[in-house]
Amino acid sequence: MASSMVTPSQSPRPPQPNLAFRQLRGRRSPAEFAAAVRRAAREIGERVSCDARYVGRVEAGEIRCPNYAYERVFLHMFPGRTLTDLGFAPRSSVRGRRAHVPEDAPPSRATPLVGTAGETPGAYEPYEAQNPYETHDNHEESDVLRRAFMTSGGATMAAASLSPLTLAFDVSAAERPVRRVGTSEAGALEEAVRRIRLLDDRHGADGLYRRAAAPLRAAYALLDADTTRQTTAERLHSGAGELAISVGWLAHDSGRFDDARSHYAEALATARMTGDPGLEAHAFCNTAFLARDAGRPREAVRAAQAAQRVGRPLGSARLMSLLALREAGGWAALADRTGCEQALARAQALFERGRSDADPEWMSFYGEAELEGLEAQCWSTLGDWRRAARHAGRAAQLQDPHFTRNIALYTAELADDLARGGHPDEAAAAGMRVLDLLDEVQSSRIQTMLAGTARVLLPHRRASGVSTFLERHASLPRTA
Repeated sequence: MASSMVTPSQSPRPPQPNLAFRQLRGRRSPAEFAAAVRRAAREIGERVSCDARYVGRVEAGEIRCPNYAYERVFLHMFPGRTLTDLGFAPRSSVRGRRAHVPEDAPPSRATPLVGTAGETPGAYEPYEAQNPYETHDNHEESDVLRRAFMTSGGATMAAASLSPLTLAFDVSAAERPVRRVGTSEAGALEEAVRRIRLLDDRHGADGLYRRAAAPLRAAYALLDADTTRQTTAERLHSGAGELAISVGWLAHDSGRFDDARSHYAEALATARMTGDPGLEAHAFCNTAFLARDAGRPREAVRAAQAAQRVGRPLGSARLMSLLALREAGGWAALADRTGCEQALARAQALFERGRSDADPEWMSFYGEAELEGLEAQCWSTLGDWRRAARHAGRAAQLQDPHFTRNIALYTAELADDLARGGHPDEAAAAGMRVLDLLDEVQSSRIQTMLAGTARVLLPHRRASGVSTFLERHASLPRTA
């Protein structure tokens, strides 16, 4: 089954960054600023679909003049200023150009983030130029950022372990201006990403998402600082993008799909600005997963295909295997069994090539268990409960005990497949194993799956173990 590809248009000259607009954003991340734009629009009765990617395009100079709805919102947000004060070109100077596509049109929910018209590949620039003659670090500011990241990580750990919150993000440290940063800040940022991933592996997303916003704000503060070397700037941008994806995943897994979409778009914009294909492939990978879960299967397929185009030159067979699985999930949601089976076969063949030094660090979760688990989801979506249950059971058996959240996820998938496949007693037993793990795992995704399984099992109360499972599930505390 062929899918349409969108070809990016070419711009006759590279755009100039909108530094005035960037200055107005201040210390807020692109996602936070986009949320402020949407709130301001509601205040005056406008409706705009602003996200982090739109903000990135404005700041990169790709949107020379906003449409009338955005103009009204921006002038409401910054009273007394004109469009020129906000860094935009006069409307008369851009009227009539590229009339076939609105210059500032953000991606709609039905349109994948793949080659949106108006994008200019390679035209992105970093937020601020660097001074090549400055070769020293400001150690006082280095301590501030290290403290911001490390303290915030402690808060996340406390939240995840369900212990009383004793460590809070050092707000005063995060708000202090950062003039110059070096390798220590880049290392702290990378460590923050690792910590969040580690905690999610063990505990799930629900207790982490709110706390993870603090290191993300600190990360974007770092991007506004001057750096000592180009390699440090690249590490900072890559780290900020990976952190945006990690925070987006926490939003995704806890059911906050709009927040997740904005964070993934933020990471994609960062990747495009800095020409980072690894980060871009990762952002598209997660966008595909989110699109499938949010009921946009065509976008899921196209985003996964875009990830494969970007990721192929990186030389990681395991990465390409995972991306093929993302595509398979989209085809399954479209009820295209042939497309799904073809993508699954590619995923399996690529996986069997084994690991390599080119595999991204963030893919540590992807092993045989994840391969089985994602295939189980495909068969479940297609309604083949027997095959889904077989793969889900294998996933739960193969999973490393470190990944507690994934063990709970695969077992919940198994319980649901067994229930829908006509095996209520086995489904109840699997459901009980999931309930045993919920003391240390907080995931709205898993709780939603269990609730669905309970509904399917209601007519089978008299089957062995079913009533016990239903009673224990009903006693779970309800999350907001």
